[in-house]
Amino acid sequence: MKPKLHIIIASTRPGRIGPSVAQWFSDYTAEHGKFEPVLVDLASFNLPVFDEPEHPMKQSYHHAHTKAWAASVSSADAFVFVTPEYNYAPPPALVNALNYLSREWNYAPAGFVSYGGISGGLRSVQVAKQIVTTLKMMPIPEGVPMPMVFQNLDETGTLNAPDIYKTSAATMLDELFRWTEALKSLRAERKAPLKAAA
Repeated sequence: MKPKLHIIIASTRPGRIGPSVAQWFSDYTAEHGKFEPVLVDLASFNLPVFDEPEHPMKQSYHHAHTKAWAASVSSADAFVFVTPEYNYAPPPALVNALNYLSREWNYAPAGFVSYGGISGGLRSVQVAKQIVTTLKMMPIPEGVPMPMVFQNLDETGTLNAPDIYKTSAATMLDELFRWTEALKSLRAERKAPLKAAA
């Protein structure tokens, strides 16, 4: 069975191009063949600003939106975040979604597909990498930056990827797969039930 790769669309604003970028990457991942790609649209979870009364580490969730988000995240073996850059940082929706959970993220490798203007979203990725390490994730160095991405979108919003995107995606997926396999035993521990405090 192939490991499950959740491709998370990090932008939730109206008019976003994240779904087009993520769809291309999902299709390429299926073609690449090492993962089972699953598109996850953060907007569909309608997460408010973090509103759980207890620390996520306890996994004692009170709200239906948190339980749905936790179930989605815990079912994945690896993640790729498809993200733009907002003021040199990730979208607030992504930071909020990361903060909602704790143990569900542990020991999963993470890759990034970033897009934007001249920076290609790379400054957003550097900030996001610091956050995910706190959640015991392994952000890999390889990534897929897409500078001046709008010039590669056609009139329907479909991404016509140049070869450099495909080369970068293949390199990232190969490395992501190595880490996914290496961390498998730790993820099994993560999915075990929490032990009650003595």
